Parts: sequence; C-alpha cells; structure tokens
Amino acid sequence: MTNVTPGTLYVVATPIGNLGDLSPRAARTLAEVALIACEDTRHTAQLMTHFGIHTPLFSLHDFNEQEAMTALLSQLASGRSIALVSDAGTPLVSDPGFRLVRATHERGIPVCSVPGPSAVIAALSVAGMPTDRFSFEGFPPARRAARRAWLESLITEARTMIFFEAPHRVETCVADMVTVFGPARAAAIARELTKRFETVYNAPLGEIAQWLHDHPQQRQGEFVLLIKGADEEATAADREREARRVLKLLLQNLPVARAVALACDITGQNRNFLYRCALEQAD
Repeated sequence: MTNVTPGTLYVVATPIGNLGDLSPRAARTLAEVALIACEDTRHTAQLMTHFGIHTPLFSLHDFNEQEAMTALLSQLASGRSIALVSDAGTPLVSDPGFRLVRATHERGIPVCSVPGPSAVIAALSVAGMPTDRFSFEGFPPARRAARRAWLESLITEARTMIFFEAPHRVETCVADMVTVFGPARAAAIARELTKRFETVYNAPLGEIAQWLHDHPQQRQGEFVLLIKGADEEATAADREREARRVLKLLLQNLPVARAVALACDITGQNRNFLYRCALEQAD
C-alpha cells in the first residue's frame, strides 16, 4: 500500500545528526514520492544511499528558488508527488522552501507534514529554559555592529529566545550577548545535538562565554543558543530606558511636543511620562 498521494507536496523532517532519528513514515515517503527537492543534492544523496532510497533529487536553494519553484509546481500540477527536505531537521526553519509551500497552497495543491527532528525543539527540551513561551530568532547578523543592534532590539523580549550560530562566530556572538543582556542572564548552549559529541551547557551568559574561551574544542560543530527572557520588572525598566534614549535623539531636532508625540508612537510609552522626561532633559 502506497504511503503517498499523487499531486501532494510532503514536507519531510530528516535527522539533525543521528541517522536513527529518521522515522519509518519519513523513509517510506521519501522512497515513494516521484521527486525529492533538497538544498544540497550531494548531502541528501548520502542520506538516501544510507537508507537505500533511489528517488531522483532536485536542487532547491536560496539562489535558484524562483526557477526551481516553477518547475516543482508544474510537476505537482501534473500529479507527481514531491518531498521537500532540508540538509538537516525540519524544512523551512532557517532553510529555503517557504515560497514553494506558500505557492503550493495558493494553487490549491495539498501540502502534508511528515514531522520529525528539529534542532530548535530538541535544544529547548534539554536546555532547562522556560518552555511555555519561546521565540525562534534564527541566525544573528554576521557583522558585529549589526548583531549588537539586533540583539539590543530583543532586550525586552520576555519569552525564551532561541538562536542558531555558526562555529566560527559562536564565541564573538556570545560575547556580544553578554554585553547586551548582561553576564548574569540565564542561558544555555547546545552543541552537536544527537551526535557523538553532543554537549548541553546551562549557565549564566558570562560563564558560557568563559567556557567557550577556555575550551576551543567546544567551539566546533552546530550550535543552538538559548537565552531566558527578560523578567517583567526588568522589561519595564528597559522599555523606559529605551524610551528616554529615543526621546533624547528626537529632541535634538524637534520641538518638545513633536518629539514627545513621535517617541510615544515609536516606543508605546505613556505621553505624560515622556513629557516629564523631556522637561528633565531640558533642565
């Protein structure tokens, strides 16, 4: 009995490291679809060879997404079933494929999830961070100035924050997190999840930064960083500081009334509070 329906796009999760994590349903789906769309055909070919799957592969990555999407939609419209995979884990989580899935829905073509491994959920489950509310932030900007500005925009985030980071940037990224969030902010770093050298280190950010500095071997592999969200009192104080900063910049070029009105729109702070701040800065 076939596991797939003709003319359907299957979004299939693949292992993030341990090949034993490929589900039986995922293996059957990959073996029975007409085509597998993947980021790197060489990488996916190794996985398919390991499981004895001979389905043709089709390259879909950031640089050919529009052209590839047109071809794949045509195949789906003709009744062929297609599986979408990423290099590791659940597709579309910091990987290409979003436009294909959206376009498939827009054309009334069925999209089916074949769930499985996800580095985001795997890290969250073992990190010892609050799990009731969390936000996935993806990869931070590569350049330091842009990364710090981006992290500063997250200072008041109350949910557990989850980031991916590359090995050659993980130490400098954590150092910037220490600068922005403070060395005492609770955090965790998960490295090489499901693989031989899997490591999960739960500690304040300052300790994680020192640990990475002292142990160069821990700066290798695939990383997930988790940071505890700001508590409500700290969040309120940070928002007030940010409102004061914005207001100070606006007052350099605008009359008080206009600066206060804009600062109110930008930060959401109370107008009377901002007026008092403006008067304080005038003194």
